[in-house]
Amino acid sequence: MNIMKTVFFPLLACNLWAINSVVAQNARPNIIMFLVDDMGWQDTSVPFNGNEVSALNLRYQTPNMERLARLGVKFTQAYSCAISSPTRCSLMSGMNASRHRVTNWTLEFDQKTDANSDVIELPDWNYNGIQPEATKGVINNSVAITSLPQILKDNGYRTIHCGKAHFGARTTPGADPSNMGFDINIAGGPNGAPGSYLGIKNFGEGSPFAVKGLEKYHGQDIFLTEALTIEAIKEMKKAVNEKIPFYLYMSHYAVHTPIEDDKRFSNNYRGKYDRQLKSKLGEKEAKYAALVEGMDKSLGDIMDYIQSDPKLAQNTIILFMSDNGGQALGYCREGVPNRDPNYPARAGKGSAFMGGVREPMLVYWPGVTKPGSICLQKVIIEDFYPSIIEMAGIHDYHTVQIVDGKSFVRCLKNVSDIDSNKSIVWHFPNLWGETQDIEEGYGAYSSILKGDYHLIYNWENGRFRLYNVKDDLSEQIDLSERLPEIVKKLSSELSDYLRERNAQRPSLKSDGKILPYPDGL
Repeated sequence: MNIMKTVFFPLLACNLWAINSVVAQNARPNIIMFLVDDMGWQDTSVPFNGNEVSALNLRYQTPNMERLARLGVKFTQAYSCAISSPTRCSLMSGMNASRHRVTNWTLEFDQKTDANSDVIELPDWNYNGIQPEATKGVINNSVAITSLPQILKDNGYRTIHCGKAHFGARTTPGADPSNMGFDINIAGGPNGAPGSYLGIKNFGEGSPFAVKGLEKYHGQDIFLTEALTIEAIKEMKKAVNEKIPFYLYMSHYAVHTPIEDDKRFSNNYRGKYDRQLKSKLGEKEAKYAALVEGMDKSLGDIMDYIQSDPKLAQNTIILFMSDNGGQALGYCREGVPNRDPNYPARAGKGSAFMGGVREPMLVYWPGVTKPGSICLQKVIIEDFYPSIIEMAGIHDYHTVQIVDGKSFVRCLKNVSDIDSNKSIVWHFPNLWGETQDIEEGYGAYSSILKGDYHLIYNWENGRFRLYNVKDDLSEQIDLSERLPEIVKKLSSELSDYLRERNAQRPSLKSDGKILPYPDGL
């Protein structure tokens, strides 16, 4: 009898612990991280310059973004890296790009994607991307991390990846989201763009950018954005039916090039008079606007599914963000390059200017966020890592990497509770392949945003530029000569930040010497 009691009560206690653990997990919120590719901060009918509606806001139709903004918080100072892979690696790791060193876009194993310079030699950055924790020290030019989805998975979440991955080089474990903490991988791989958005073209089958995993849609007249949404909703339904909290990383390939025709929406824009261009929209802009509206429909379809079940609706958080600024170059957009596409922000993807890094950000947390509110807190992409973990109610976790991001959860509870002293730092010691126009903020640079001032340092020519982005969002008036003390103060803070992370720097081709940090040391 005593033996049975000895056996029974520990088993009972163990079972009760297991039951309580399941209950605790089920009480955790579902989380949807909705990330758009190459979407500029003005590519929406939601105004992100406060409540000031721009000509570009009038161009686009994004009713579901408007709906999300009405429900939650709009962040008007949200930032990412200027290039896709660095942003995605920061989201997955919580590290600033200067620390994880995946500072340019990745694709093939052991291959850099930089342009060449006659003046500087670029550092040996992590062009093989982020990798699973277990590979630490095994794969050269990569960084092993404890990923965000892995932490969520270890704490009872079903983790779903849908769409673009682009955080590990081809043939490495990190190229497959299934190796990075995701239970489900829908169409994610090393490619940073779709070979095609069209089902009738098999989503680019046969090209290095082919979207794989959606073969059942091949030959069908379906747009990639729609196919991804259908598959994402299926996986969410499975998790709900099994009563498992889910994390959906809805990572669209849209609105990246190629700008193909989403026939569901393009006729909404063809021939439409546009106030920004002061002319009728041409084919490129009409098709681009259709890509945006197709993305917005995906958001709406997901929201419709979530809100079809009151219990699910009350326990699902939605975060919306873009991975870098909108394209601003003439080959893919209309109007004046580096001026019209992200106006009033200057330049776009790849540039140090605001057009390259300022993003549309929305968060809805039922019962927490105040409907229709605006938050002025500066947020950068690595901040999503600790924020999502905190939203999930996870407090005891370990990472192999140092996390730079800071949670913005307090701002969701009170939009006025902001850290006005927060600095945002970017580090791009690389040369983007599409342009090296230093005047427009491209080329190898590091920069810092603190308060109203944005300081940009170019590694090739050693030039500083300083802008007051509150008074001069278009960054047309360089204040560096007028305000040398601010330049000195910000260059010192930027340099200290980079030194603390042992950030890599270019070297001079003439003598092979590594260039000093921006403060000259």
